[in-house]
Amino acid sequence: MWFSSAMASSIDPEMARSEWLEADGLGGFASGTVSGIRTRRYHALLLAATTSPTGRMVLVNGFDAEVETAEGRFALSTQRYSPGVNHPDGTTRLESFSLKPWPHWTYRVPGGKIIQQIFVSRGTSTVIVCWNWEGDDTGSLSLRVRPFFSGRDFHATHHENPAFRFTPESSSEGECWHFYDGIPKVMARSNGVYHHEPCWYQNFLYDEELVRGLDAVEDLAAPGRYEFNLAAGSAVLIFSVEGLGQDSAQESSTPLKLARQLAEAELARRNAISTPRLRAAEAYMVKRGTGRTIIAGYPWFGDWGRDTFIAMRGLCLATGRLEEAREILVAWAGTTSQGMLPNRFPEQDTEPEYNSVDASLWYVIVVHEFLEIVGDDPSLGAEKEILLASVEVILTHYHQGTRYGIRCDSDGLLACGVPGAQLTWMDAKVGDWVVTPRIGKPVEVQALWLNALGLASPRNPQWRAIFEQGRATFQNRFWNETRGCLFDVIDVDHQPGTADPLVRPNQIFAVGGLPLMLLDDEHAARVVQIVEKELWTPMGLRSLSPVEKDYVGHYQGGPAERDGTYHQGTVWPWLAGPFIEAWVRVQGGTPEVKERAWKLFLSPQLLRLDLSGLHHVPEIADGDPPHTARGCPFQAWSLGEVLRMEKFLGAF
Repeated sequence: MWFSSAMASSIDPEMARSEWLEADGLGGFASGTVSGIRTRRYHALLLAATTSPTGRMVLVNGFDAEVETAEGRFALSTQRYSPGVNHPDGTTRLESFSLKPWPHWTYRVPGGKIIQQIFVSRGTSTVIVCWNWEGDDTGSLSLRVRPFFSGRDFHATHHENPAFRFTPESSSEGECWHFYDGIPKVMARSNGVYHHEPCWYQNFLYDEELVRGLDAVEDLAAPGRYEFNLAAGSAVLIFSVEGLGQDSAQESSTPLKLARQLAEAELARRNAISTPRLRAAEAYMVKRGTGRTIIAGYPWFGDWGRDTFIAMRGLCLATGRLEEAREILVAWAGTTSQGMLPNRFPEQDTEPEYNSVDASLWYVIVVHEFLEIVGDDPSLGAEKEILLASVEVILTHYHQGTRYGIRCDSDGLLACGVPGAQLTWMDAKVGDWVVTPRIGKPVEVQALWLNALGLASPRNPQWRAIFEQGRATFQNRFWNETRGCLFDVIDVDHQPGTADPLVRPNQIFAVGGLPLMLLDDEHAARVVQIVEKELWTPMGLRSLSPVEKDYVGHYQGGPAERDGTYHQGTVWPWLAGPFIEAWVRVQGGTPEVKERAWKLFLSPQLLRLDLSGLHHVPEIADGDPPHTARGCPFQAWSLGEVLRMEKFLGAF
C-alpha cells in the first residue's frame, strides 16, 4: 500500500450516491459517486481542460474491473444501463469507502480484500488508479480492467459511430490513443499487459441527467483490457493527456515508480493542509493563462466573475491563501472593459461576456479586504497600484454610465437594467424570458455600490459625497413599513416611485455580508428578523418567501422548469454567510453571540455537507423540507461562505 487506509467507513445507500471530486488545478477533474456508478455525463476518470480552464473534454469515462481468484471471478464495478439495469454486481462487494487522502474503495472477495484508489496529480492532466490485494497468499490473482473512452465536450453525450479510432499507438511507454481529429491524445501507462479487444458498450444511463430532463444515455468505446497479476504486488493504470502538464521525469519512470512518486508528492502536499474543507477549497483555484482564477462550481460551471469574487473571500482571504488571492485579483484586473468585469468566460469562445452589474462591485470589495489584510507589504509593488487603479476605473465608469443602463442616478443610487438582460445574481433566463429581471435599483446592488464608494472614499474624496447622498436615499426609500423589511427593487423598470415588495434575501446585504452596514440598529434588527422567520433553512436562505404567490418549494423538472424556479424559493447556501454575519451584528457581536450563531445556523449546515459533494457545499437546495441538495454538488461560493463564517465565528 502507498498509505494507510485509516478512516474508512461503512457504506449506506444515501452515502453511496454522494459524489467525490479530484480537481487537477487546470480546470479538469475526475469525479464519481461513492458507489462507483456514474450518474452524470460529467462523471469521468479523465476530464481535461484543453485550454485551461476551458475547452473541457471527457476522454476516459470510467472502467469495468474484475478479479479472478481460485474461488472464481468477482466484479469490482457496476454500470447502470438503460432502461434501469445495474451490471455487473461489483457494488455488492463494496465494504467501505474513504476520502482521505483521496478516494479509495475496499471490496471484499473470498480470501481477502481489494483496495482501489484514484487520485489526480495536481497541476497535470494525469489520473492514477491503483489496486492492491490484502488477504491470503494466492498463486492465482488476476485483475482485468476494461477502460471506457469517448472524446467529447463535457456537456455532451457520446454515441456509437464509425469514426472512433480504437487502435492505439503502442510503445515501450504504453498505449497512446487519438480518438478523433481535434481531440487531444490520451496516453495510458500500466504495469499490466494490454489486450486489444475493440467493442462498443451501449446505453449507459445517467440518472441525474434523467432527473434534470437532459440527454441521459451514452455509448462508450472499449478498445481493450488490461490484465495484472495482483499476487505480485500493486497494479497501476495511469491516464494522461499528451502535452498537458507532464514533465520529462514522468517519461523516464516505470509506471509503478511514477505512481509511487506522484502519490508521495500528493500525500505530502495534502497533509500540509489541515482540514478537509480547506483541502476542498483548493479544488476551485485553477490556472488561467499566467495567472489564476476560480471555478464557480463542479462539474459544469466555468470561472464566473461574480462567483469568483464572492467565493475568494472565504476560499482565499479567510484561509490565508493570499498569494492565490493576489494572482486572481491581478489577473482579473486585466479584463476590465468600460468599468465592467466579465460575468463569465464561455467554454469554447474567446470573448468574455460583460453582462453583470455586481461582479465589478464585488471586485472592489475584495480588493479592499485583500489590501486590509496585507497592509503595506512591499512585495506587492506595482500590483497594488494596478488593483487600486482598477477600482477607480470601475467606480468612474459606473458613476458616468456604462453598458445596460448602469449609471449613478441623481439620488446617489445605482440604476441598472434593460429589457432582455439579467444583470444581478438572480440571473435565470428561459429563452427570451428573464425570470427575475429586477430592472431599476435592486437592493443588494445598492448595498454593494454604497460599500464600494465608502471604502474607496479615503483614497478619493469625491466618492464621499455620493456615498452620503446614496445612503440617505437608501434609508429613506427602501424601507417597507408594511412588511417590516426592505423592498427588493425600487424605481422598477426605471419608473420613479415604484417598488417591488417581494420578500427576498437580497436585503440582508444592507446588514451583513459587506463591510459597511447601511441601516440603523432598529431597522437592521427588523430585516434580520423577517429574513430568519421567512427565508432561513438549515441549508441557507430561500430566494423567495413561502408566503409569496410565486414561491416554488422544489427545484425539479427539465431545464425550463428548473430555471423558472431557480430564484423563486430555491435555497442558496452561500447566502447563509451574509445572514449569519447580519444576525451576529444585530445581536451585539460578542463571543457568546457568535457561539450561539454557530449552534443555531452554521452547525446544522455543516451536518448536511456530505449528502451531496463530499467535503463540499452544494449550489442550491429545495425550499421545502427536507431541503434536498440540488444543482452543482461542488459550489465555490457555497464553500467559500462556510469557510468565511468559520473564520468569523472563531473556528480557525
